[in-house]
Amino acid sequence: MKPSPFTYHAPETLKAALALKAEYGDEAKFLAGGQSLIPAMNFRATQPERLIDVNGLRELDFVKTEGAELRLGALTRVRRLERERLIKQWSPLLAETVPHIAHPQIRNRGTVGGSLAHADPAAELPVILLALNGRVRAQSTSGSRWLNADEFFITLFTTTLQADEMLVEVALPQLPARTGTAFLEVARRHGDYAMMGVAAVVTLNESGVCTSARLVYLNAGDKPMYAAQASAALNGHALTEASIAEAASLASSQEIEPMGNLHASPAFQRHLAAVLTKRALRLAAERAVA
Repeated sequence: MKPSPFTYHAPETLKAALALKAEYGDEAKFLAGGQSLIPAMNFRATQPERLIDVNGLRELDFVKTEGAELRLGALTRVRRLERERLIKQWSPLLAETVPHIAHPQIRNRGTVGGSLAHADPAAELPVILLALNGRVRAQSTSGSRWLNADEFFITLFTTTLQADEMLVEVALPQLPARTGTAFLEVARRHGDYAMMGVAAVVTLNESGVCTSARLVYLNAGDKPMYAAQASAALNGHALTEASIAEAASLASSQEIEPMGNLHASPAFQRHLAAVLTKRALRLAAERAVA
């Protein structure tokens, strides 16, 4: 199929792009990598009257540090995350996750901001933002505001971005010492949407007791799912097989809400979540003390 007719805009500055969005609101969509938007338009699942092509806004393509945070521009290509040494130094979890995102051709075009704003619960980057307790900056002609990850995702393909706002920047905090991370997913083929995935972040004290834990799942509900109860259950305990099994059982049976798909029933997704949680926690614990 082909998309319905639309008007194309190619602003040369962020100010001009935001002015267009302020004028047209929900009638217009930003075009970045287009890896999700264009297929949806071709199937006429979405029919924007106007496209605002922001690919020329080079000021939104950056990877840098600022204070104790890693900062990523919204137009940074996913492929760049694979190549940047700074990513591996500052965010091993992000570095480990990026190769799981689709295929190289898609990573060459797809952008950080586009993936997060699209808010697909089966996508990897939203899970990493939530697992690392990151934040995003939204900007409009009225100004900008920072949104924490736990308040950004609302439901399927829906965020707290307003009709006149654009996601322009991502901030990921530097993790404390003795923190280990891990990302695991299961897909029928590498690059396909995962049937289930989990990101684990754990901090251990000198005695090996967990002082902080975050477990976040993809394709486990209508948004990236943070298993708050399972994460809290690990605090104050050593990551033994028993405590890990308890957290895995709690998350997979009570907290995630898998909807099933062509390749996996909800019951199988819960089974995968339990298995992946155990593996991810073991791996994160090993890395915390490595």
